[in-house]
Amino acid sequence: MNSDELHGLLSDTLDDYRLSRGERQALSARFAEVQLDERLADQCHRVAFELAQSSITPVNTPLVFEWLYDVTRLLRNAAPKPESIRAEALFSPRNDCWQKIVSMLNSARRSIDICVFTITDNRVAEPIQAAHQRGIQVRIITDNDKANDRGSDAERLAHSGIEVRVDRTDHHMHHKYAIFDETRLLTGSYNWTRSAAEHNEENFIVTNNRDLVAEFQGEFERLWKVCKLYY
Repeated sequence: MNSDELHGLLSDTLDDYRLSRGERQALSARFAEVQLDERLADQCHRVAFELAQSSITPVNTPLVFEWLYDVTRLLRNAAPKPESIRAEALFSPRNDCWQKIVSMLNSARRSIDICVFTITDNRVAEPIQAAHQRGIQVRIITDNDKANDRGSDAERLAHSGIEVRVDRTDHHMHHKYAIFDETRLLTGSYNWTRSAAEHNEENFIVTNNRDLVAEFQGEFERLWKVCKLYY
């Protein structure tokens, strides 16, 4: 939708200084068709104010203001509602952290991307396997050295059919984050180990902030390409 079309649509409704029910429906349908976003809504507001400014006279001022109010209200209702950003912080040592991870694993519907230094807590490893078994796409990146430590669940998870990859460097892959359904991010200092749950002072946050999710998802995809298959 360009400025000329916007000008034509809105100027037609200004003829009698009111938005009829039919005009409201027609405008709403057109905005839905072009998927009105914030940029287009701003453009519509600008065209509406320009039309009001060019047509206003001492006689019709109240009517023009009423028309402008109706247009801005329609645009406000048609524009997509801003995302409600939610965030939660969790701390150990206590049960909150590992239980939250399990809850997110169990509630995933499409995909789980895990990028963690190590996984040794069977209370977390078992729901990862269960997610894979119910058809969720599960991908795991972990540290090449820690994957071979005693108690590591990397081998067990790989043998269950989950694709596990490890870094190729002499240094540690020290991330501790996971992305669920490409919409929720879990990240922080928390290692996915029983000692972290029961003894260490650790933390992580969970958020649905789309910008943060996208940043971490992009980093996961980059690492996924350069890491090697564990088994």
